[in-house]
Parts: sequence; structure tokens; C-alpha cells
Amino acid sequence: MSNQIYLDNSATTFPKPEAVYDFMYHFYREHGVSPGRSGFDAAIATEEVVHETRKMLTNLFNGDDPNRLTFSYNASDSLNMVLQGLANSGDHVITTKLEHNSVLRPLYHLSISNNVEVTHIPFDSHGYVDPDDFKKAFRKNTRMVVVNHSSNVIGTVQPLAAIGKICKEAGVLFIVDSSQSAGAIPIDMKAMEIDVLVFTGHKCLMGPTGIGGSYIREGVPVRGTRFGGTGVRSAQKNHLEEYPYRMECGTLNLVGVAGLHAGLKWVLEQGIENLHHREIQLWDKLRKGVQRIENVTTYCAESIENQNPVLSLNIKGFESGDVGTILDVDYNIACRTGLQCAPMVHEVIGTDKIHGTVRLSMGPFNTEADIDAAIEAIGEIASIRH
Repeated sequence: MSNQIYLDNSATTFPKPEAVYDFMYHFYREHGVSPGRSGFDAAIATEEVVHETRKMLTNLFNGDDPNRLTFSYNASDSLNMVLQGLANSGDHVITTKLEHNSVLRPLYHLSISNNVEVTHIPFDSHGYVDPDDFKKAFRKNTRMVVVNHSSNVIGTVQPLAAIGKICKEAGVLFIVDSSQSAGAIPIDMKAMEIDVLVFTGHKCLMGPTGIGGSYIREGVPVRGTRFGGTGVRSAQKNHLEEYPYRMECGTLNLVGVAGLHAGLKWVLEQGIENLHHREIQLWDKLRKGVQRIENVTTYCAESIENQNPVLSLNIKGFESGDVGTILDVDYNIACRTGLQCAPMVHEVIGTDKIHGTVRLSMGPFNTEADIDAAIEAIGEIASIRH
């Protein structure tokens, strides 16, 4: 494993900073008890870490109230709670063809089970949506707009501020999936007019898997869809309505929160802009290198502007899955192949019928040597005659 070149950071960043591993280990050994349920020292110390993490994330997204920053398993988990908690029968929801299945599937099930109409805004040949298309798609019953900030297939970063302004003017709720961008690109909920921001911890925030959450702006009427213990007012029959309890039930993934806490601290110490600049320079090197190789096709990879370090490609004559296997077995390079849980993206770029793409995604610990090795490997595979 130590010699592996890991280029699957869009799935999960790996490795994590040593500070994350250390903090998780020591936190769980010393403070792995339920937070705030009791008054003994370990419980108080645990609650302090949980609340401090809420505060750090609230500041990161320019929210107002840390209690409205709630934790879940991941972005998919939060998106399910938010979308099901906001949609009413007969509502119209606008989303895009850039979405991950964490948005597409909940909306599909709402269309089947709750008579919710869904419109999917297309993206252009460069990989971007046009904000005016949302305005044109509004109806009297449009309830919300749901947008993936950055594509997990082609890495393009969408114009949230422009979309948010249009939603605000129309009185339509604006929900953003920041799975690929939180920790990589600055997000300002106020400036971007975001009503609900959903995030995950195991990607650019450098935390572990199994932790994510959302920030829900005051006044957004998300219904609770889960009910259980909170450790507060236990005699009350109904689940608590106030935040954070409204969106959380039962004991949190404490070691996950601890890892997210340490990961976010590390990201802030390094500087989000510094990390992104370095990664996008590696992406640009990889992009230019593989685009010079005969029989290699890249998708929507044109500029470092409004772009995350995610590159999708195919090699003529090869299935993407076969390329991934060769990269793994012969070159010890880890990547992701197939549809990457975003089937509509592949329908638009024309790769759905050829089983998707080979996706290479950079992280903080990749090096120029990694990129050189990947370019050389792709060149050698592309030179094989069929």
C-alpha cells in the first residue's frame, strides 16, 4: 500500500493527515463517551469537541448559529433528510444533470411516492449550467432548487452566487450539495444566498468516512423525519423541534466528529486556497500530459478556472474498467472507473453507453512524480494495439 499512487480522492481523500489519526485515537481512548448526557468530566470534554466542531464549520460556511450545524452519516444521509423534510405533494423541484445519485435518487423516489415533479437543468459542452435556465424553469409550484457545487465526474464548479440570487428573487429555496467543494473552495452561505448547505467529512475536509451534515438557515421549514433519544427532556413524547436535536437522534458518531474536527483544523492551517492551488496545478499537468497522447479523450477539461482537480478520460479501444484494472495491477495506480454514481453526467457527455470513464482525482498528498507516473502509464496503455 505504501507504494500505491492514490488518485481517487474524489471518492475519499487518502491518506489523512497524521494529526487526524492521532486526534481520533486519543480522543476516543480518553473521551469516547456520550456528549452532554451527564455532568462528569469526560462527557463535558466530549461535548466541547462536538460544539467546537459545529462552530468551526459554521464559521467556514459563514453561518450564524452553530446549533443549526447538524451532523449525520454523510452528505447522502443529510440530503435525504433535507429533501424529504422540505418536499410536499405536488411540489416542483429543479436540479441539474450534474448531480450525484445522493440527489437524483431521493428526488426520483419523491416523484414516485409523493407526486413531486422534477426538472433537470442541462450543462453545456464546457461542463457548466446557465443560471438563466433556472429562471426559465420556475413554475408557480417550484419549491426548491438543488445544485451540486462541483461535479464528482468532471470537476467543474458551478456559479452558486448567480443561481442563489435568482432563487432569492423568486422566493425559492436553494439547497447546495458541497460534497466535492467543502474544504476545497470557499463557500459563503450569505453571499451565495444558500438556504441549506449539505457537506461530507471524508473528502476535502480530510475527516473519516461516516460523518457529514448540513447547515440549515433560520426560517427554512425542514420537517424532522427521524425521532429518538437526545438526552434532553426525556419525558417529552415528541422529538425535540429545536436545533441541533431536530436533525439528530441518538448518540452521534463521536469518533467521526473528532476526526472531522482534526481534519478541518489541518485544512485551515494549510489554507484552503493554498491546498486548492497546488492540487489544481497537478490537475493541469495531468490534463495537458494525457491530452497529448493519441487515442485519449478527456471530458470538459479545458481550464483551471472554476475547476476542481478531477479528470475524466477514456482510451480508445478500452473499456474504462479494464483501464482501471491495468492501472491498478500493472502500475499500482488507484483510480475510479464507471459512472461514478452520476449517470446523467455520462448521458450528456456521451459515455453512458461505453460504461463511463476513468476518473483521476488529486488530493493534498499527491506529488508531481505521481502525475508523471500516471501520464506515462496512460501513454503505455494507449499505445497497445487491439
